[in-house]
Order: sequence, then C-alpha cells, then structure tokens
Amino acid sequence: MPSPRRNADGRPLAASASSTSSPGSPAHGGGGGGGRFEFLSLLGSRAPGADPTCARLRASESPVHRRGSFPLAGAGPSQAAPAPLPEEDRMDLNPSFLGIALRSLLAIDLWLSKKLGVCAGESSSWGSMRPLMKLLEISGHGIPWLLGTLYCLSRSDSWAGREVLMNLVFALLLDLLLVALIKGLVRRRRPAHNQMDMFVTLSVDKYSFPSGHATRAALVSRFILNHLVLAIPLRVLVVLWAFIVGFSRVMLGRHNVTDVAFGFFLGYTQYSIVDYCWLSPHNAPVLFVLWNQQ
Repeated sequence: MPSPRRNADGRPLAASASSTSSPGSPAHGGGGGGGRFEFLSLLGSRAPGADPTCARLRASESPVHRRGSFPLAGAGPSQAAPAPLPEEDRMDLNPSFLGIALRSLLAIDLWLSKKLGVCAGESSSWGSMRPLMKLLEISGHGIPWLLGTLYCLSRSDSWAGREVLMNLVFALLLDLLLVALIKGLVRRRRPAHNQMDMFVTLSVDKYSFPSGHATRAALVSRFILNHLVLAIPLRVLVVLWAFIVGFSRVMLGRHNVTDVAFGFFLGYTQYSIVDYCWLSPHNAPVLFVLWNQQ
C-alpha cells in the first residue's frame, strides 16, 4: 500500500491541508460561500478606493510606466516627467514649404555649377580654354577698372568727361564696398572644384556669394550704354562681354550659378543708386574744385 505524501513537518499532506484550511473553503469541502468571499475581496482590492500604495506598485510594474510615457500624477520627485529638450536638439519633422524649396534650389545650384565647370582645371573637358577664361577674369577685375578710370580722369581736359569719369570711380568704389560687405556677411564658400589661382585676391575673396565680376560687368556695361554714344554693334559687344564674363565665372569653377545671377541683379541695381546720387559740379563742387586744382 503506498504511503501518503508528507510535508516538511513530517505530517501527511492531506491532514495539514485540512488543518490549515478554514471551514467553508473549497479545500475543506464547504460550499461556495468561501469562494465568493475571496472573489469579492479581490474585486474590492481592485476598486477605485483601494489602497493607493498597491495601485502605485501595480502602475510602476506596467511596461508603459517603465518607458516613462505616462508619469503618475501623485509620483514623487524621482518619478517626475523628464525636462523638455532644448530647441536645437529637437528634430523638425514638419519642415516648411519655404525650407524645402530653398534646399531643393541649393541642390540644383550645386549640381548645375559642377556640370558647367568645364574649365575648372587643366584636365577638365574644356581645359584648353582655361587661359582665355582667365583673360576674361582679368577684364572684369575691379583693380584694372579702377586704375584705368583714375588714369583717364587725370588725362581728361573737359568738365563733362570729368563728371562722367568721377561718377564711374564712385560706382566702382561702391561696388567694391557692397560686394565685400555681402561676402563677409554671407560667407559662402567657393565651389569645391575651384582652383585658388585667381588674379589679385583679398581676404573676402575666399567667399563666393555674390560674384564681384558679375556685379561689375553689369554695372560697367549699363554705365557705358547710358553715357557713351556707341554704334549698335559696339553696344551689342558690350552686352555680350558682360554676359560672357559672368558665365566664365561658372566655367572656371569660381562661382555657383546663383552667385552670378545675384551679381547681375546687384550690379544693375547699383547703377540706379549711382544715377540717383549723381555727382556734379552743382551738388559736389568741392570734388571738382579739388580735382581742377590738381
């Protein structure tokens, strides 16, 4: 006959279970009153008015609370909500339409400028034309234009010629000042495929936006067309020279397309400023008297 199972005290398992179970419990063989009592007690412990300590413990064990997504209202300082991230560390998941348009324009500008830089180096597809492009670079440089205008002003013997040349000097100085100021503010680097072998560069010439050659070409061409009497073929050549100088800046890899486009616009606007502030013996007599004495 098999022996009954015994617990750790050496007593039979059935006896110990009968001695520890309360009357009326399912283990004692009583009816369903004990089971209903235990069921009601469990429901009472889960009711809204239950012990808050137990509720906090159950909430802290949930995976949602461990992730920190829904902090408790009655939590202590250790369970407080995390501080919001700084503005610069947040990810912008909804960029504006203007931002997307500007980034797309910048990408197209860089891609097109690299494609058009056919004379950027001797090994480029049009590398043999690089010396000609560098001659065009010198023809649009500010220093030759400024020195040449000052020389013509010193050799001029008419008041009308001096007036035009003096305003051209004023226009060239204004161009140099505005281009240097904008380059220092924007500080856009030159294209990566550019070779830094430019003619007489200054500190701000390491920046790209805007193109000083393009602004000067637009300014000088408009100045010449408005103050010199030229035949139609010569006027066409002046306009072509301005556009070729600007386009050569992209072919040499000196500038991006947007640098040249803004340079043309800036040079065209600068002439309007010079024409509005036109220097003459009536509004600037001191300059003409000093130059006449020299």
